[in-house]
Amino acid sequence: MNTYVCRYCRQPSDPSQPTCPMCGAPVDIRDSVTDSGWVEQPPIRDMARLQFGQSHVQIEGTTVPVAEFALAPQDWIYFSHHVLLWTDPQAQLGTMSLRGGWKRMMAGMPLIMVEGRGPGRIALSDNHAGEVIALPLSSGQRIWVREHRFLCATGNIRYDWEATNVWYDTGEDAQHQDIHYPMGQYGDIFTAQDGHGLVLLHSPGNTFIRDLRQGESLLIQPSALLYRDLSVRMHLHLEYPRNMGMAFWHPRWSYHKIWVRLAGPGRVAVQSVYQPPEDSEAIRNSSYTTVSRW
Repeated sequence: MNTYVCRYCRQPSDPSQPTCPMCGAPVDIRDSVTDSGWVEQPPIRDMARLQFGQSHVQIEGTTVPVAEFALAPQDWIYFSHHVLLWTDPQAQLGTMSLRGGWKRMMAGMPLIMVEGRGPGRIALSDNHAGEVIALPLSSGQRIWVREHRFLCATGNIRYDWEATNVWYDTGEDAQHQDIHYPMGQYGDIFTAQDGHGLVLLHSPGNTFIRDLRQGESLLIQPSALLYRDLSVRMHLHLEYPRNMGMAFWHPRWSYHKIWVRLAGPGRVAVQSVYQPPEDSEAIRNSSYTTVSRW
């Protein structure tokens, strides 16, 4: 069989199919590239089917997509309980134990990680408009994902998490701290074990990807980051433009803009819908930060 390497998931597959069987990206389209070099990842077509192990998942719908899994007896997936739509009676569900007293909250409520095992069908969806992004991982490959973007992963994908170490403090002093995490306090790390695995993400709006060369860097809004290779480094960046005609800057009243700087090498992906961080309060302290005044 002739093979080609998908320009989006970077995995080899059969070019005779209308969509990549690994990530669902259409095969017969041109790249859509912005002037600054971002490549738009095309949404998975309605009813596209992705294969993993002896099972498959079908992506249904375009506005609020549904991932419908048909699980073979030996295959399983895991996901957060709030994305479960429905399941066959014969599919087996159970809670998944995670290291380090894993606790994650959304809207003040705790999230519970659930295992779903075959045989049977399980349907999942995030309750927001956007796109389902499929990330097939070859054995040993790792990817970092911003918190609350994870939809589900196959059972041979190991889950871990780490602190983002991107924060700033707007408190009055050391006794009255007000810590902000503009891209979330934690990030999720997924690693493929024992062959290929599949991670599904939910991306609000459109998704754009880019490959950074060694030493190349760029600035993005913190909550726009979707995923990155672990080789890509990141830290807080603050910009202080001269405001109100004043010829000087002072942290107590200078206007500032909050960014995250990403430095290559590696692949990064951003989403087009994001929430800009508050930038009206004076920053007293922060994690490692670069600063630009102009």
